[in-house]
This record gives sequence, C-alpha cells and structure tokens, in this order.
Amino acid sequence: MSKNNVLLSFIAIRNGFYSEVSIGITANTFHLLFHVLWFFLKHRPRPTDLAIGHLTLIHLVMLITVGVIAADIFESQELWDDITCKAVIYSYQVMRGLSLGTTCLLSVLQAITLSPRSSCLAKFKQTTSQHNMCGFVFLWVFNLSINAHFLISTVATTNRTSSSLMFVTKSCSLWPQRYLPRLTFHILGIFRDVSLTGLMALSSGYMVTLLCRHKRQSQHLHRTSLSPRASPEHRATRTILLLMSIFVLLYLMDCMVASFSGMWWKSDPVRLCVHMLVGNGYATICPLVLISSEKRMITFFKFMWHKESKCSIGC
Repeated sequence: MSKNNVLLSFIAIRNGFYSEVSIGITANTFHLLFHVLWFFLKHRPRPTDLAIGHLTLIHLVMLITVGVIAADIFESQELWDDITCKAVIYSYQVMRGLSLGTTCLLSVLQAITLSPRSSCLAKFKQTTSQHNMCGFVFLWVFNLSINAHFLISTVATTNRTSSSLMFVTKSCSLWPQRYLPRLTFHILGIFRDVSLTGLMALSSGYMVTLLCRHKRQSQHLHRTSLSPRASPEHRATRTILLLMSIFVLLYLMDCMVASFSGMWWKSDPVRLCVHMLVGNGYATICPLVLISSEKRMITFFKFMWHKESKCSIGC
C-alpha cells in the first residue's frame, strides 16, 4: 500500500473516530440529563434506572478521556508530564472496566426484575437498591485496584529514546513490568472479563427463557390475529438483551483487532485508529439504543416543552 493510500485511510478513520466520540458524548450527555431531571423531579424510578444512569456517566467520562488521548495521538501539541499521563491512562482503563461491570450488573438487575414470584431471585426484588450500591462499590474498588499498575508503569515520553518503553501516545509510554506482576494483573484481568461476561450470558439466557415462556402463555391465552402488547418490563428486557448482544459483538471485534495489531499501544496510526474506533463503539451505541427505546424520555421532554411554552405565553 502506498504512503498516499495509508495517509487517506488514516485521515478517514481518524475523522470517523472523532465523529463517533462527538456523537457518543452528545448522546450520553442528553441521556444523563434526562435521568438527573427525572430523579430531582421525584418521579418513581425503575429498579434499573440507577444502573443505567451510572453506565451513562461512565461512558461519558470514558469518551471524554479517549478524546483527550486521541488529541495527543493525532494532533501536534506540547508533551504531557508524568502526572497527566498517569491520570489520563489510568482513568481510561478504569472506565473500560466499569463499563463491562455495570453492563453485567444491569443484565442481572433486569433478570431479577423480570423473575416470577416463584423464582429464587424474587426475594432480591425488595432489596434491589441496597444490592445496587453494594455492586457499585465493589466494581469501583475492584477496578481501581486492578488498574493501579498503570499509575506506576505510565510515564511521560522524554526526548531520550529507550527500546524498553512501549508507545501509548505521543506524550505517554509504559515501562515494561516484571514477569510476576505482569502475569498477576493479566490473570486478574482475564478473570474479570470471563466471570462478568459469563454472568452476563447466564442472566441473558435466563431472560430469554422467561420471554419465550411468556410468549407461549400469551399465544395460549390470546388466540387472535393481533398479538398482545408487550409490557414495559418486557420492552426493557429486549432493550437490555440488545445491549448485551452489541457489547459482546464489539468486545469480540476489539479482541480480534488487538490480536491482529499486536497490542493497542503499537505506533501504527491506522491500526491504532481502528482499534480505538471499535473499542469505544459500545460507549457511543449504548445511549442511542437506550434513548430510542425510552418512551418516558419522549413523554417527559414533551411535557417540559409544553409547560415552558405555556409559561412563556402566560408571562
């Protein structure tokens, strides 16, 4: 491939990445604003609202952070110092882990909400808010701890070159760790990803089973050409199942891109752009899916618009 083609590919992917980040930040901000207003206006929240708001906040911070990282990779600017490099890289890694954990927690909460009274999960319905807070605290503590090695290994890139340093951005690099610490953090990361993805798969399979059972019961009770309307719980379950599918698909694509390109800190700009584009796709798609399926949001903002219009006319 010629240098011109590589340059054009780099520019196209870079522009696509900036567009993705811009759309994601806008959608997450809009969705977070809705949940904040809904909470302060004393509307009755759903069991999953806190988890969805938490996930939206995580994705917003994650996209802002990756936008800062991208600016250091793609644009010419002054080099960062050690503290800036540690803060930015550490924050991004923590947000990625929290995104996985909160998505898993959201699927479990929805499975509990959907479970029938005869299920063993039904006893958790009354204490959902308490389990929410315990789950959030555990996710934060675990992810802050498992990514703590980035606070040590991340350094500002200096003028002197070193073959042992691994590229992250123009300003930041990583010192290679010793074998035992590197193996320990690697195993912990694999354990986190496998356990949370497995729990997500179990809860999703459970919800699919409940939806299929409910569909058979509905077909048995309603023998008409028109299918009965889905309840809000079932619509929310389908939305969360869609999010699970999107997350798993993008996660697998991210792993494949990472395996083909070596590691995400390799200095090939085209591969780095592709990896960042895929790796942050879920943070952009997630709020769009939630907004499109959130009928309360449309009703709420219509009400606020009419209320503001009447106030303007009356004044």
